[in-house]
Amino acid sequence: MRRRRTLPHFSFTPGDRATANLSSPPARGRGSAVGRRLLTGAVAAGTLCAGLSAVPAAAAPANPVVSRGVTIPAFYTPPAELPSGNGALIRNEPLPLGLSIPGLDGRPMPGTATRLMYKSTDSAGQPVAVTGAYIEPSAAWKGTGPRPLVAVASGTMGQGDQCAPSFALQNPLTLTGDTVSVGYEALAIYRILATGAAVVVTDYVGLGATDRLHTYVNRLDQAHALLDAARAARAVPGASITPASRVGLYGYSQGGGASAAAAELQPSYAPDIQVAGTYAGAPPADLTAVMKGIDGSALAGALAWSISGFTQADPDLRAVIDANISATGKAALADASTMCVGDALFGYGFTKSSKWTTSGKSIGDIIAAEPRAKAALAKQRIGTLKPAGPVRLATGTQDDIVPHTQARQLAVDWCKKGANVTYDAIVLPNLGNKILTNHLVPLITDQGDAVSWLTDRLSGKPATSNCWSMPIQP
Repeated sequence: MRRRRTLPHFSFTPGDRATANLSSPPARGRGSAVGRRLLTGAVAAGTLCAGLSAVPAAAAPANPVVSRGVTIPAFYTPPAELPSGNGALIRNEPLPLGLSIPGLDGRPMPGTATRLMYKSTDSAGQPVAVTGAYIEPSAAWKGTGPRPLVAVASGTMGQGDQCAPSFALQNPLTLTGDTVSVGYEALAIYRILATGAAVVVTDYVGLGATDRLHTYVNRLDQAHALLDAARAARAVPGASITPASRVGLYGYSQGGGASAAAAELQPSYAPDIQVAGTYAGAPPADLTAVMKGIDGSALAGALAWSISGFTQADPDLRAVIDANISATGKAALADASTMCVGDALFGYGFTKSSKWTTSGKSIGDIIAAEPRAKAALAKQRIGTLKPAGPVRLATGTQDDIVPHTQARQLAVDWCKKGANVTYDAIVLPNLGNKILTNHLVPLITDQGDAVSWLTDRLSGKPATSNCWSMPIQP
């Protein structure tokens, strides 16, 4: 069954998150559209049986979901029942790419896109509907074997449904009086498509799909959603990939954590996926360290997203947060939960979490003093398992948002487990403390090398680990 999107025990519910006016006006949220996340209208999609591959998009709910003035298409409303198989395609429809040109042969460049909804399993072991997109490239694959597939995990987009990566492919720039979202992952996606590899993009759990809050940086949710996107891509009508196609995992920042976690969990969760290589850029492997990096930074709103997502999924962390967050903090969490990155930069940039707590202590300090909360975050640690296949891990040495030291430690942890790791420390000057530049510039400067490395893996070329060099690497 669908789940109601909740932030349990807080002083607001998903239906009135936007009207928690303790520190922000209702207009900053989603207006009076009380049915926006609660799915108050009947969903026209019928009951899905296991093995049913796809159904048409649902009819529009009686009260369409409106997120910060943006009406979310009815496609993103999950049906009442889900198929049993992970990666089973629930529905699909054509997806017009916002950045596309006609090719000389009449086919659109860089490819033809399909919007997806597929079934996955969340961190509590429950079925969940996830949305995303598949893009069939116009370019021919010139490597060995059948056309490969790259499963792309997007970097941080936000927590509002209007921020979903698949939505951004159609709307590269969403700019209204209430929200700002930029589809910056298009550059990497289009570079991958130019190699002739197909691409599938996941929206993650609860980002796009309107039945729950996005579980931001949740290790299991993200890994499952990415691996199941690769499974779902096989069932897309007209897709040229096959079960024999090599699969690459690609992500930076939030996406780097998702691809890293997926590489670790693939052997147990998705042994049918043939992972040829994984790129994990600036992965948030240790959330305790990452929280400290984000707190008070330009992207402080991301701290609210992680807290809201984890309190939805973990009762231990929820109890600690509920006991320590002030009325102002609860209103901030409610407000931020509908934001994209642009909104968060303007609304909560450089905010310190101590302003959101009853004690005046930072959220990081509160969690550090609570064994239950510490244990909840410890379960999110990436690096406790050996990843499948070769991995390229890149991190900027000046990164102070997703701290360099914890990303480097992930490479060390994997090397100790005998993994095939290509570690690349991106050495740049300090480009400004806590203003995102130290985190974002490596995304661009390393992108060409990342795509090239992954393309070699998809072509069947072996990767040589440089774990031996870790003692002398920055």
